Amino acid sequence: MEFSKVQETADFIRQRLQTAPKIGLILGSGLGVLADELQDSAVIPYQKIPHFPQSTVAGHKGQLVSGHLEGQPVLAMQGRFHYYEGYSMKQVTFPVRVMKELGIEILIVTNAAGGINEQFSPGDLMLIEDHINMMGNNPLIGSNHDEEGPRFPDMSEAYDRKLIQHARQCAERLGINVQQGVYVGNSGPSYETAAEIRMLNRLGGDAVGMSTVPEVIVANHTGLKVLGISCISNMAAGILDQPLSHDEVIETTEKVREDFLRFVREIVKTMAVM
Repeated sequence: MEFSKVQETADFIRQRLQTAPKIGLILGSGLGVLADELQDSAVIPYQKIPHFPQSTVAGHKGQLVSGHLEGQPVLAMQGRFHYYEGYSMKQVTFPVRVMKELGIEILIVTNAAGGINEQFSPGDLMLIEDHINMMGNNPLIGSNHDEEGPRFPDMSEAYDRKLIQHARQCAERLGINVQQGVYVGNSGPSYETAAEIRMLNRLGGDAVGMSTVPEVIVANHTGLKVLGISCISNMAAGILDQPLSHDEVIETTEKVREDFLRFVREIVKTMAVM
């Protein structure tokens, strides 16, 4: 994506914001309910935003919501874009570059993921400590624009350690048990085979999904601090010996809704004192 398009899109959105947000939220399958909690909110459907792709997946409303969460100005993507929808990696990550241009400093990415770690259970929340890119592609392939980030960005702390520690403390205060682990990003849209899950387990993966990794790579490229949260919506193939479905994903995220909302609210509310 040309940088001029990022600027054009950011200018369009900026004119419709009440306040300048410092925190960005990308809300995954079944987790977009958080955007409905924003106060003084303004909604912009993706189809009205210049150069924005469109969400085509159930559980993704497809709109940008600005407002206040626990007193903090935030900008939330109520639905994301996926590589498997046929979009290029540049298109999938375009909103992250727009958020950076709008002045976002911290990006909270959320997703629904399959549990690889057999100590996990459906409904668990997992803080992402690192990821493995198994998508066979990278959003930074192609020409690099120095105004957007370095040619070879460091990924040794892709998920900010201070933000992870902050989130753990929030969970303890709320009495919410959170897991922590490595997220594996696959291209999808087919779920993994049981053999693939055994492989990912041996590689060190704790949860697997079809998003997040490209967004986090670009966030690091642009200098954003990232906090990642997965909702373990089901156990991955071969662990419970049952078929997988997107309906199960949505059903599980519905059950964990209250804990998820309380958790992210507390993280955002106390972020200013970090």
